[in-house]
Amino acid sequence: MIISLLFSEPALFFLWLLAIVYGITVHEYSHVLAAYLQGDDTGRLMGRLTLNPLAHIEPFGMLLLLVVGFGWGRPAPFNPHNLKHRRWGEVLVAFAGPASNLASIGIFLVVVNILGPILGPFNLLIQLLGFLILINIILLAFNLIPIPPLDGSKLLFEVLPDRYHHLKSQLSRNGPWILLLLIFADNFLGVNIFGRIFDVFFRLAGLVS
Repeated sequence: MIISLLFSEPALFFLWLLAIVYGITVHEYSHVLAAYLQGDDTGRLMGRLTLNPLAHIEPFGMLLLLVVGFGWGRPAPFNPHNLKHRRWGEVLVAFAGPASNLASIGIFLVVVNILGPILGPFNLLIQLLGFLILINIILLAFNLIPIPPLDGSKLLFEVLPDRYHHLKSQLSRNGPWILLLLIFADNFLGVNIFGRIFDVFFRLAGLVS
C-alpha cells in the first residue's frame, strides 16, 4: 500500500499524497459548487466552497486510503430542498464530483504527453502527473458505482420507477455495508471486483493495452 513507500521511497509517497489530496479536494469542492450554482448556500456557509484541502480531507478516511487503498473525504453538505432543479438537482450535485475527476484526467493527460518526452519518465513532475491521472481515474470509477453512498446511486435512484421504492430503501440502509463487504472481499479474498472496474477506465485512458 501507499504507506509502505514512506520509508522505502519517501519522495514517491509524498507525490502520491499530493495526488490524493488534489483528487479528493477537487471532487468534494465540485459537489459543493454544483449545489451552490443551483441556489443552495449550505456548503458555502459551512466553509466548504473552497479549494483549501483542509476543508475537504477527513483524517481517518485519508489514513485508511493510505493504509488499505480505500478511503473518503468529508461528505459535501447540501440541502436538496434548496436546489433549483427539483428532479435532477441531486444527480447534478452527485455527478459534479466525478466530472471534476474526468476533467482533471483530460488536462493531466495532455500535459504529460507534452512534457513527458522532454523531461523523461523518471522526472518527479512527470511521476506526479502520472499519480494525479491514476488517482482521478480511481475516484471517477469508484464513485460511479451505483451503491449508496457513492455518487452513482443518485442516478440509479432517480431512474428507478416508484414501484422499486422498497429496493431503494433497502439499498439506502444497507448500501454502506454492502460497499464495505465488497472492499473486504477485494482486499482480503482476492476477488478483484474494483480492480476489474478500474482496469476498464485505465484502458479508456490509454494507460494499459
